[in-house]
Amino acid sequence: MKITMKSMPECERPREKMIKSGTAALSNAELIAAVIGSGSSQDSALTLAQRILSLDPKGLSHLAAVNVEELCSLRGIGISKASQIMAAVELGKRIYSEKAAVKVKIAGPSELAEKMMVDMRHLTKEVFKVVLLDTKNQIVSIEDISIGSLNASIVHPREVFQPAIRKSANAVVLIHNHPSGHPEPSPEDKRVTERLIEAGQLMGIQVLDHIVIGDLNYYSFKEHDLM
Repeated sequence: MKITMKSMPECERPREKMIKSGTAALSNAELIAAVIGSGSSQDSALTLAQRILSLDPKGLSHLAAVNVEELCSLRGIGISKASQIMAAVELGKRIYSEKAAVKVKIAGPSELAEKMMVDMRHLTKEVFKVVLLDTKNQIVSIEDISIGSLNASIVHPREVFQPAIRKSANAVVLIHNHPSGHPEPSPEDKRVTERLIEAGQLMGIQVLDHIVIGDLNYYSFKEHDLM
């Protein structure tokens, strides 16, 4: 028997509960139910939300990398509901990114790794970024450099330092992810880093660190005395 939202006590319905007590009072399933709004002919919005969460036993984290096809494979989830969920996830990412990138002073590798973790830990391909810093170690911008396996031919000094020169950055931090979730650098990671440090020295732009993002962990070349 389908349990509809209307059949639930008003105080237990996600939207009404949110209005009365705020979003923090809602469970993960209730938040997703509030986003998709309505259920299907067979299931309530709350049941559909629980089905979405069951895609991964880790809970919400998988939604950062979920796609429309994966969501639509669930019974009761169509293009409309899948699009609503993905839009909500993207809004969360952008809010976090804006807070992370607007003149934030970086005190050390762990702080920067934490800021980049949200966007990069679930990526299915290696993505190389460069963080541009001013003279006070505040973030000027974060630039995408390449997508694909990290190697010296793809990560060329010209592409890495061009945005740094254009935006008058004082220093840079190199960042890339390992889709495997294990952040230990490969021999190629180390070769690329050495090449970029040398190029930075020629241009007067210091490479402060190279951070490899894993799944809720990271590897800092600076912390391991490789810089």
